[in-house]
Formats: sequence, C-alpha cells, structure tokens
Amino acid sequence: MAGLHSLSRPSSSSSSSSSSSSSSLSSQAYTSRIVLLLTVLPLTLACFAFILQWRGGLNDPITRWSPDNLQFPGMTTFDASRTSRTSKSDCVDPLARSRSPSFPYFLDWKFDYTSDLRPRISITTSTSAGLEQTLPWIFYHKVIGVTNFFLFVEGKAASANVSKVLESIPGVKVIFRTRELEEQQARSRIWNESWLASFFYKPCNYELFVKQSLNMEMAIVMAREAGMDWIIHLDTDELIHPAGTSTQEYSLRQLLSDVPANVDMVIFPNYESSVERDDIKEPFSEVSMFKKNYDHLPKDVYFGNYREATRGNPNYFLTYGNGKSAARIQDHLRPNGAHRWHNYMKPPNEIKFEEAAVLHYTYPKFSDLTSRRDRCGCKPTRNDVKRCFMLEFDRPAFIIASTATDEEMLQWYREHIVWTDRALILKFLRRGILTRIYAPMVIIQNLRESGVFTSVIESATKPSLSKDQFISSINSSNSAEANKSGVFSSRKFANRDSQTTARRILEFTYNSTLPLAIPPLSPPGSEDFQRLHI
Repeated sequence: MAGLHSLSRPSSSSSSSSSSSSSSLSSQAYTSRIVLLLTVLPLTLACFAFILQWRGGLNDPITRWSPDNLQFPGMTTFDASRTSRTSKSDCVDPLARSRSPSFPYFLDWKFDYTSDLRPRISITTSTSAGLEQTLPWIFYHKVIGVTNFFLFVEGKAASANVSKVLESIPGVKVIFRTRELEEQQARSRIWNESWLASFFYKPCNYELFVKQSLNMEMAIVMAREAGMDWIIHLDTDELIHPAGTSTQEYSLRQLLSDVPANVDMVIFPNYESSVERDDIKEPFSEVSMFKKNYDHLPKDVYFGNYREATRGNPNYFLTYGNGKSAARIQDHLRPNGAHRWHNYMKPPNEIKFEEAAVLHYTYPKFSDLTSRRDRCGCKPTRNDVKRCFMLEFDRPAFIIASTATDEEMLQWYREHIVWTDRALILKFLRRGILTRIYAPMVIIQNLRESGVFTSVIESATKPSLSKDQFISSINSSNSAEANKSGVFSSRKFANRDSQTTARRILEFTYNSTLPLAIPPLSPPGSEDFQRLHI
C-alpha cells in the first residue's frame, strides 16, 4: 500500500503540470487570435474603403467639393455623367498643392469651369478700384455662382499692372474707357431719350450715374453674346448675399434658378455695413454687422426706432436704400439707371427677394472719406455739393474731408459712421434692425488663406518681377498710367465735342411710356411714416 501510495504521487504531480501547461498554451493562442483580429480588421476596412472610393462608391466630404465634381455651393451641375469623365490627377492635385488646411479646394479650383451650368449669371461694374478690392469681389461672386464679369475700368483699375491681372482671370472681360469707347457710347440712343436726361452734363455722382448706364447698355450686348441668362449691375464695394434658396444652399445660381420663368427682374434690397472700428483695412474680411433694409423689417420696428437708428445722420442709411437688381437677358432690355433695368417694349414683371440682399460696404474705411473727395472736383460749399452728390450724407462727408484736419476727420468719422455704443448694438440686434452675416467674410478669408489671390497675381506677372515689386508698382499706379494706354476722362471728351453735345440736347424726344431712371434713393424717412398714416 505504501508502495502504491508512493507511486501515486508522481502521477498526480504530472497531471497538474500538464493541465497548467495546456491552460497557458490556450491563453496564448487566444491572445494571438485577438491581436491578429485587431490587426487584420482595420486593414480590411481600409482596403474596403479604398476599393469603394476607387470605384466611385464612397462620397468623401472633401472630394465631393473637388473642381471636377462641381459640388461646391453655387457650382452644382445637372449633368450626372460628367463625373465619369474626370481624371484622377485633376481630383488629387488641388488638394495636394493646398497651402492651408482650411477650404483646401479653393487653391487651383477651376473657376473658369462654365459648361452645362444654368442659369449663367453675369455681373457688370464701372470701377477704378485696385486689386486689393477687386480680386476678393470677383472670386467671392465666382464661388456663389457668377460666371462672367464685364469690368469697365478707369484710374487704378485701368493701369497696366492691375488690368493685366484682371484680364488673366477666366470669365473676366476688361473694357477700357478709350476714345473708341467714348465715340461708340456717344452714338447711343440713350442721348436722344428723356428717361436719363435729368442726369446729363452734371458733375461727380451724376456723371458717374450716366456713365454707369451707358456701360450697362453695352454690357447687355456682351452678356447676350456670351450666352448669359441674367445680368446684374454691382459696384465693387457690394457683395450679393444669396439667402433664402429653396435648398438652403449658399448659391446665387440656385436662388435665380428658383425664380419663375415669367419674371423679368428681381430686386435685392440692400443692407448697409455697420463698422465697429475706425481702423478697418479689408472690409470684406473684417465687417460682419449690417443694418437691415426697410423691406426686410416690420414697419413698426423700422419707424419705431427710426430716429435712434439714424444716430444724428440725415437718414436711416448713410447712402442709398433702394437696392440693386438682376435682369433676365431678353430682347429690348435696357438699363434704368444703375439700380434697375427696364424694357423698351413692355414694363418688366419684377419681384423682390424676401431674404437675399446686396451687402453695401459703405464708408467702411476711414480713407474712404478722402478717396471720395479726390474723385470729385467740387467746391466744399453747401450749394456746390448739391450739384455733385445725390444723397445727403455724401455732402457733409465731402465738406469735412475737404476742410478738416486729419484729427477732426477721424473724430467726425467715429461720431457718424463707427458703431461704438455696445448697448445700442445689442438692442438693435435683438430687434432685428442690425444683423450678423458671416458667410462672405468666411469665404473671402479662406480664399485669401488658400493663396487664390496671390496665385492669380503671380501667374499674371513676369517671372523677373518679384511679388513685392509688383505690389509696389500697383500702389504707385494712378490715372496718369491709364492715360498712357489711351484711357481718358469723359469730361475731356465732352468738351472737345461741344457742338455734338448741344445738338443732342435739342434732339431729346419725350416718351411717356419710358419711366425716368431710378437714382440712388434714401430709405423711407419720418415724413413717409406720417404720409402712410394719413
């Protein structure tokens, strides 16, 4: 028994050791399987996602906004088959060469891509602004769906360096104020009609108003030849805010595509910038607060706060308040002043947008006081400024800029233009009189960060000319450079042809069916409130 007992001990010990070894091996095998699973599963998923995207089955949030897919707001295409014709290099390169993680699809984006995009929208303007204002203005509107631009340029905009860059941008046509242009416009039928006659042969703003109308008339022909569906007249200190589309897409193209086919003209009420600082350098990137138009406010809110909202200025807005408009390209279309369009054969059927607006950046920089002064050769007297300026606020602003010291001008600017009362700002934001609009600011900031503007300038300049030299040459350019290239003032041309001028005055024909041109008008005032309640 003792022997049997002694023999049984080794057997028990051997069984226990075998069981422990087996358990250890099983645990190791289980761990190995887990590790293998955790390694293989992500690789499998990654391969699966790669195959799906390569075959077109995965809608990546970045690549769907690539230039070829045309899915950026305002650039939607209605041809679904086009995606099958895109090349892989085109999809990858814009992202690979991006200089900023924000809005990477902007850099090298195909802003000139215009086929099968409807409706096709054009903007025309008369400008003397430099690239620091014009480039953001152009590319912002390209982003929201504008395809063509007709720029009638003078001054700095017509200088060799600036115009060279503008002409290099796809979809942009630059028209210089040459002798040939003046002679062509001198033969316009507008001179023999009465609807614009009250603005003829007057200085400053009146002269500009006539020039804008003549340019708009020519732009209609250009837009039609380019196959445009809509045309808009806009200044380079104005941006369209396409709110209120049926799809909530920030797209002017989507907004106009929703307009019924029987509508000839749509009106964008204007909002006016309300700057909060006196040191703004780039208004499009730094201003987010705007005062709403009368048309977008309840009457009791507008008139109930009218006096406080004017802040001691002549009117609710500093300048105009009757908005801008877009016209459908069609037979017999003509301008009706810089703010409206008309038709020689019929009164246009028009509608007014309830949410979309034109954002007017009014005196956003302190230097705007002197720049406006320098454009007009009027005397700084109460009587003379009435000959030059249609709107009341422009008159004291011109006098201050012409007679005051820099310190006095800055003080006047702070009192009449800059919003510094935070309690008043909060009150008007709550009541809806003021509003914050960030979309244009974000788009333009990201266009700049993505290197779009720099890329355009660099590609338009000679390799031997450095960027700093080019910018320096732009800053030193003036209207004298424009004159070297054959550009000249319309006043000089009119004086040389005084006999033709006199003859045109005698040849005016009155036509009661043509409404008078609509000038820039101030928003409704307190006298309108009383008239509405009589």
